[in-house]
Parts: sequence; structure tokens; C-alpha cells
Amino acid sequence: MPEIQLGVHTIRSHGVRVARIHMYDWLILLLLVVVDVILNLIEPFHRFVGEGMLIDLKYPLKGNTVPFWAVPIVAILLPFAVILIYYFIKKDVYDLHHAMMGLLFSVLITAVITDAIKDGVGRPRPDFFWRCFPDGKGVFDTTTRNVMCTGDKSVIKEGHKSFPSGHTSWSFAGLTFLAWYQAGKTRAFDRKGHVAKLCVVFSPILLAALVGVSRVDDYWHHWQDVFAGGLLGMTIASFCYLQFFPPPYDVDGWAPHAYFQMLAESRNGVQSSTNTNNRLIRQQSELESSYVQAQHVIEISAVDMRDSGPMLDAMEGGRRY
Repeated sequence: MPEIQLGVHTIRSHGVRVARIHMYDWLILLLLVVVDVILNLIEPFHRFVGEGMLIDLKYPLKGNTVPFWAVPIVAILLPFAVILIYYFIKKDVYDLHHAMMGLLFSVLITAVITDAIKDGVGRPRPDFFWRCFPDGKGVFDTTTRNVMCTGDKSVIKEGHKSFPSGHTSWSFAGLTFLAWYQAGKTRAFDRKGHVAKLCVVFSPILLAALVGVSRVDDYWHHWQDVFAGGLLGMTIASFCYLQFFPPPYDVDGWAPHAYFQMLAESRNGVQSSTNTNNRLIRQQSELESSYVQAQHVIEISAVDMRDSGPMLDAMEGGRRY
């Protein structure tokens, strides 16, 4: 279906109505935020780490190439900026609202699942040795040879959250949603063979992949952590996008489902109004026709009475004689 607009649907004209319809969805988003905060406060499972297992966990303790505060910028604010630019071009609040909601659901559902798995698995990070023993002197249980960490508790706690990678899952969740969104808006699968559109679509995926690579380079994650995080983020983002938008290869893939529902309701309303007006016009015509016919009958009766007057007078005179 080609792009059809029955008028401009801005935040001012339709924003409150659209948000009110999805009020419970916004409450669920708020609940997801609360759940994720709780999951970050919970102490993760402290997996057994024997003395012999530390061979692969002695990588140097480094900083983050991509800081924690930068992840929401990459996963949420960057896609939102693209969505906002499209809104200023098309003035379609349905697209803005559902794209924003789909993006937030993608990232927050991914965050909750990621942190829940982190707490449950408790896999040590590649730099776990230096988190556990900052002075480089290992201390172990005399019986089990399990580590007895002497480092800072918060640093050790973070050291048990290797699987899956949160940086990677967040980045792939937000940027995969952006890739789907750009594919729909550019009509990347219109069968015209414009490869440049695919470059636009895959650029967010490349950025997410670079974030994942940085986690391995910084020795904060094993490669399996990054792979699982990327797969998790991409899967959830795909489900969330298709919840609000048709597939990009669909003929209607350029707009959210709600936009076409609004068009259908508007057409039904116009058709219903037209039918009502036609019915009223027919009723008025029928009343006018009935009134004209009644007037015509009255006029004919009056004429007949005038024509029969002399004859009645003559008949009355004959009787007298």
C-alpha cells in the first residue's frame, strides 16, 4: 500500500490519545525497570573456582573501552534520535510512539533476561584472579582449594557476572531494532536491488558488533559471553519490532500496525457518516414527495368542487319547479 495520510498526526493532536490506549504497556515498561534494578542489587551465584581453574582467569584487570554510561547512549539514545528525525519529517505520532515503545521493550526485556542469567550462572570474568586477589597472592580453602577472595566485595561481585555480556546484549537489542526500523523506512527489500539501502541497515549491527569485540579486548568477557549476549539481543529486538511493525519486506512495512488500523477506522467512520447523510436525504425527499402529493390531491378536490357547483344548483332548481 502506498503512503496515505488523512492529515498530520502530531504529538499535540493525537499524542495523548495514543499514549492513553497503551497506558498499561508503559506501566509494564516501568515494572521492567524496577525488576532490572532489583536484579543488579542481588548477589550473584558464586561459582566454585578451584586453584587449577585460575589459569584462564588471570587476564589483566583493565578499564572499559565502552564505559557503562555509554551503553544507554548507544542502545537507546542513538536509535531514538533516528526515530525522532523521521517524526519531524513525516509528523506521524503513531510511528514515533510505537517505535519508541518497541525500542524500550527490546532493551528492557533484554536487560532483565541478561541480568537474571548473570545472577543465576555466576560465571567468573577472565580477569577474576586480580579481582579476587588484588595483591597477586592467592588464598585457597585448605580442603576444596576454592578461592577465598581478599579483594573489594563490589569488585568481586562484578567478577561473577561474565555470562552473558550486558554491553553486547543491550547494544544488539537497541541497534538491531534500529536496523529493522531503517529497513522498513528505506524499503530495503523492495526488489529493486539498491545495495546502498543494505549498508544503511547493517551499519547499526556493525556498531553493536564492535561493542561486543571491545568486551573481549578489555578481558571483561569470554567470547561465548559476547556471542550469547548478541544472539539474545538480536532475537528479542526482532520479536519486539514485529510486535509493532509489519516485516520490512511487506508492502506495508513502512508504517506501524496502528497506523493502518487508524486508517481503517477513519474510512469506516467516513463511510458510516456518508450512509447516515444519504439516509437522511432520502427520508427528507420522501417527506417532500408525500407533501407534494397531498397538496396535489387537495388542489384536485378543490377544482372538482368548483366544477360541480353549478350543476348542483341546477339540479336543486329543477326540484323546486
